[in-house]
Amino acid sequence: MSDSSRQTILNAIRAARVPTAELPPLARSEWIHYPDPAQQFAAVLELIGGTCVSVPTLAEAVGRIRELSVVIEAQQIVSVAPGVEVDDAKRVDLERASDPHELVDVDVAVLRGEFGVAENGAIWCTDAGVKHRVVYFLSQHLVLLVPARQIVDNMHQAYERLKLGERGFGMFLAGPSKTADIEQSLVIGAHGARSLTVYLVEEF
Repeated sequence: MSDSSRQTILNAIRAARVPTAELPPLARSEWIHYPDPAQQFAAVLELIGGTCVSVPTLAEAVGRIRELSVVIEAQQIVSVAPGVEVDDAKRVDLERASDPHELVDVDVAVLRGEFGVAENGAIWCTDAGVKHRVVYFLSQHLVLLVPARQIVDNMHQAYERLKLGERGFGMFLAGPSKTADIEQSLVIGAHGARSLTVYLVEEF
């Protein structure tokens, strides 16, 4: 490209004027709300490739988890969720793992999510009780336990609940890992977990 062509392009960019746009309303009355946030959360999560199961008690959630095919077939399972015990033959103890690379062969991780967002099916997860946070990404399959009453309508409410600085790590996780960059074809499990199952527990 000649200097004159380059200058022509730069001049055109400088001359372009992007029309101004009003900032979006921040009034609470304008935020999106749902008649049943938990139901909306479940619907969106299913839409983005996850599975959502509503259960009345933690005991029932534990029973359902044991029946999952990915759990039955797993060779290595990490569980730091309350009440979810794993057979010693399959259990991987995060506390004893000195190197995150030791988790490379974990098939299933059963963890806790603090709350969910109905608007986009995201779950807020932290490293509370999780020595190696990489387990969220190395595990082939993720199972999250989330209190059913802790589903907010929108991301505005979600950010109001965050207490940044109290934890070393936090993230919004929505569905299993996926990408559609390859020939515009959706691939599930491209960079992380191949499946995500969320249990919304009424009595947590």
